Amino acid sequence: MIEIGIIKIFFLISISFVCAVAFTPLLTYFLYKYKLGKRIRSESSAPIMSKLHAKKSGTPTMGGILVWFTVISLALIINYLMHYTNSQTLKDLNFLTRSETWLPIGALFLSAMVGLFDDFLNIHGIGSKGGGLRVRHRLIAYTLIAMAGAYWFYFKLDWDLIRVPFLGDFNIGLWYIPIFLFIIIATSFSVNETDGLDGLAGGALLTSFTAFGVIAFVQGRYDLAAFCGVIIGALTAFLWFNINPARFFMGDTGAMSLGVTLGVIAMLTNTVLLLPIIGFIFVIESLSVIIQITSKKIRKKKVFKSAPIHHHFEAIGWSEPKIVMRFWIVSGMMAVVGLIIFMLDYSI
Repeated sequence: MIEIGIIKIFFLISISFVCAVAFTPLLTYFLYKYKLGKRIRSESSAPIMSKLHAKKSGTPTMGGILVWFTVISLALIINYLMHYTNSQTLKDLNFLTRSETWLPIGALFLSAMVGLFDDFLNIHGIGSKGGGLRVRHRLIAYTLIAMAGAYWFYFKLDWDLIRVPFLGDFNIGLWYIPIFLFIIIATSFSVNETDGLDGLAGGALLTSFTAFGVIAFVQGRYDLAAFCGVIIGALTAFLWFNINPARFFMGDTGAMSLGVTLGVIAMLTNTVLLLPIIGFIFVIESLSVIIQITSKKIRKKKVFKSAPIHHHFEAIGWSEPKIVMRFWIVSGMMAVVGLIIFMLDYSI
């Protein structure tokens, strides 16, 4: 069973990668034909970032479509053909199941639609300062999605457990709902903050989904692990075109949806306390923004030249590829640390 599960995951990673690469020319043609380019923030609102990234203005965004469209399409096509043909091979490859993947796939789709709408507004200069939805509107939208997930966990699955590594599982009752909301919203916005340099968010997401795929597999959640594998394959294809200089950007439709999905998977595997370790880069990026805003309001001074922190490193002279590669290394090592803690805890 374990061997079959491994083969299934590796095969789905490969198929996902090939399908995403094959879909890219069509997506690229669409993005460039209709000039769905990213609007760089004005010099008055973000002078340092605007100066550093002026040359990127007009580069197509919405590239995250490549990831979520590939994942959802594969899930639906394999599931449909399985029922239509009654093929045993397709039954073995199917990963769309109510107990493991309905919720993360549903969350992926809904949050991707919100992000897609936000990207559309940004491209056409509509909304808050011509940059899409206001923060509070995005917060409301993703809170509603998180509430649906919390409802599913608490009332449908009767689940209110939080695992503390080396100490065990704890029932927290209704507290599970606000914690769930916080995790999903914080993860989605943190991933979105990270999506500021070519390949940065994609690489950090790749290591995070790989780590949680391993966790799901060890727990015997083979369909959830396969779902992570399909995301890994599609993300790898995305990175091929997103590394510097990027052919297109991920956009909110990719960053926010994958952030939501990552948070849901952390809750499904009951390893949410490992999420800040495995997703260390997302935490640092988000913290840098919080520190910067707090300092400006209280001290009237900046802590960083620009926030999130990857822009600070740009401002002090680091090249974009150097920042991305070093952040990838940190992300990979922290994912390994998270897996070590999980394995040690799991073996007790």
